Amino acid sequence: MHRGAFSAAGIAAALSLVLTACSSSSGPSSSAPAGQSGGQGGTLVVGVTSDPDTLFPWKATQFTAVNVLQNLYGTLTEFDKDLNVVPGLAESWESSEDGKKLTLKLRQGVTFADGSAFDSQDVKASLDKIMDEKTAAVARASLSSVKSVEASDPNTVVLELTGPDAALPANLATVNMAMLSSDDTEEKLTATPNGTGPFTLGKRVASQSITLTRNDRYWGAEKAKAGAVEFRVIPDESSIVSAMQSGNVQLAVFNDPLVAQTAEGGGTITVAKTPQLNYHALQLNARRGDLKDVNVRLAVQCAIDRKQVLDTAALGEGEVTGPITAPAFKSDPAKRPCPTRDLAKAADYLGKAGKAGGVTIKTIVSQGEYATSVNEAQNLKAQLAEAKINLELEVLESGAFVDRWVAADFDAAVALNGGRPDPDGSYGRYFTGDGNLNKVAGYQSPELDELFAQGKATTDQAARKAIYDRVGAHLEDNAAWIWLFAGYTYTATTANVTGFVPMASGSLQYLRTTSAG
Repeated sequence: MHRGAFSAAGIAAALSLVLTACSSSSGPSSSAPAGQSGGQGGTLVVGVTSDPDTLFPWKATQFTAVNVLQNLYGTLTEFDKDLNVVPGLAESWESSEDGKKLTLKLRQGVTFADGSAFDSQDVKASLDKIMDEKTAAVARASLSSVKSVEASDPNTVVLELTGPDAALPANLATVNMAMLSSDDTEEKLTATPNGTGPFTLGKRVASQSITLTRNDRYWGAEKAKAGAVEFRVIPDESSIVSAMQSGNVQLAVFNDPLVAQTAEGGGTITVAKTPQLNYHALQLNARRGDLKDVNVRLAVQCAIDRKQVLDTAALGEGEVTGPITAPAFKSDPAKRPCPTRDLAKAADYLGKAGKAGGVTIKTIVSQGEYATSVNEAQNLKAQLAEAKINLELEVLESGAFVDRWVAADFDAAVALNGGRPDPDGSYGRYFTGDGNLNKVAGYQSPELDELFAQGKATTDQAARKAIYDRVGAHLEDNAAWIWLFAGYTYTATTANVTGFVPMASGSLQYLRTTSAG
């Protein structure tokens, strides 16, 4: 397998871009590697293990849903293959000298899938609705610095800010910030997506497949290479390999390194290995039961050998991580309270909590969304049992897990969370008092609120790194969650597939440059 590499310099450049002016005439489609065109038309079949649980982009958290929706919808900014922030539906943006105003110039001639024109009123309506708490948009906290949105003319939008927001350009690039038509409603879009992306919705067969068709009105310099992309639901990764070997599937992204080795071992499938920003964690809900006591949470932290979890569940494919995985801001796992497993210290913490006899923690686990989840959970259970901490596992199918997770209906959750190039985008919505996923995070503090505010307000890279080092230390010292490891994705393609670009964010946005002919 081919080992991919992070572009730390590219990510750092994206983050230092902040609120400065940026412009491009062709947008992100021009950043795909040259010479990988392939023929027009045909259907590319992508194997996935779960059906999208929603088609409404502002509420999508499941990986399959995000991967489908980012090919249907457009955002004001985008990431290129190196995670640099580049123009999307906004072809340029510029900050005022005091950082309290961001002016975006919109791309002209863009239409939605239904043929209606995209303009500044759609941007204003979208951002206003995302900021409205009643919408329950999962990215609402990313707009916490925005006081107002004005459509000054059809092609210009002005954001009035409370102060400089270093994270805003990167935060605008996620599909949870998709621009919707001001005429559309959540109910309508849940049934029939209407975006500005390179594909439109073709056909959906519940729990079997969802097919996207090329959008010939797409604003990018090049239209999608494939005439259609079918996401075919196949329950497990090994079965996807079989489907690729028989020619029924052309592309898949695996989480299980053993499956990836099996796929490449047949000789007809190529596998590319890409390190990821996402991270595996045991999420603890500090608002429930015994986990309200920081000493119980620290006992859990000290009783876990993270390398053993990595070796058992993912064949050692990855690295032990702290909270922040972005290369420019990376946490040092050696600085956590228990950098290595320490059962004596775990027992001491349980004693301080008055729980020397042990505790039971009800833990939800997803089966189907990613391959290593159950093995991770079983290894964690075995390790923690030696510290008199009983993980009572409840294994759920992907949709049920997401429902419970979003509702914070758990004591603990074995989770794989998507990382982002900017720490504010990764954690501001989780660990701030007004973060819209703070209920899911289960932990907040005034100190974190202040640190995240400081991180947004400064544009100096070294100063931001120091601030987010303090964020990571606070999360570890209070065992808000138990960060385990960051792994890889394994992109498997058959011989006729060209043009796909794996990304450290896990994005499948380059399906638009991919052909299978």
